[in-house]
This record gives sequence, structure tokens and C-alpha cells, in this order.
Amino acid sequence: MREFDFQREALEHLDALFNLAIYLTRNRPQADDLVQETYLRAFRFSHRFEPGTNLRAWLFKILRNTFLTFYRLREREPALAEDGVPDWDTPIFHDAPEETGAVMEAHTDLERALSRLPAEFRMVLLLAEVEGMPLDEVARVMDCPVGTVKSRIFRGKERLRELLKDYKQ
Repeated sequence: MREFDFQREALEHLDALFNLAIYLTRNRPQADDLVQETYLRAFRFSHRFEPGTNLRAWLFKILRNTFLTFYRLREREPALAEDGVPDWDTPIFHDAPEETGAVMEAHTDLERALSRLPAEFRMVLLLAEVEGMPLDEVARVMDCPVGTVKSRIFRGKERLRELLKDYKQ
């Protein structure tokens, strides 16, 4: 694959990578940095990409590994906005249409419940259920077997059901 073609195809996944980055970092400037670092690494190591394999999964894996390497410590610290107010309620689904009332409250409760899940459950749910990534791609990103992905999705959904049990079904 020519360098220009690789870069053009890689940039087609910018929005999806940014969505995951904003969810992981919960902070727009850090998400921008994470995506930028992901693309720097992808372009630097483009010779390692095997044409004919899934570029999107490869990019998500780079983003995940970069986050785990450089950003995981920040996850334990409470995020603060510029005015010093905790920023942990930054919406995960930032591209969702603006809603008011009960729908907005439900979205906020869902985001809070997701934030309480262990990282391995959150990541697979986000990739498979929010991004719509096929399970085999999620397995490549997470560097685990498909069976493990299925198990994490099931267990993550079970924990979400428990955390959100006050909602009518």
C-alpha cells in the first residue's frame, strides 16, 4: 500500500478514534492528544501494517495501547475543568442529540454506570455496542480471544443491568 493511500484510508477512521479517545480520557484536549499520538505512531509504523488486514482494528489497537501506556495514571485522578470544577460528568456520548428531561437523566445514569464498570468491560462494550465493531475486530483491539470478548460483553451488560435496576424494562 502506498504511503499516501495508507494515510488517506487511516484518516477515514478519525471520528471513530476520537469517540473512543474522548470516552477514555473524558477530556477533549487529552483526547485530541491521544488521537494525534495514535496517528503519529500509525504513520511511523505504517510499514508494519499488513495490507488486506483490518486497518480500523489496527488503529484502535494502537490507540488502546497508547492510552494504556501514557494515560492510565490520569484515569485515577479526578479530571478538573479549567475553573477547577470536577469534570467527571463530561458526556461520553458527546455526539448524541441534545435531549431534555427524563431522556437526558437516563443518558447521565448510563454514563455513570459505565464509568463504574471495570476497564475491560467498558472497552469491549464501547467498541462492540457503541462503535458497532464486529467481535473479531474487538478481539484484535483487545488482544484476546473472541470468546473472552463475548464473556466480557455478557458480564459487562449484567453489571450494567444491576447498576441500572431501578429503571423499568
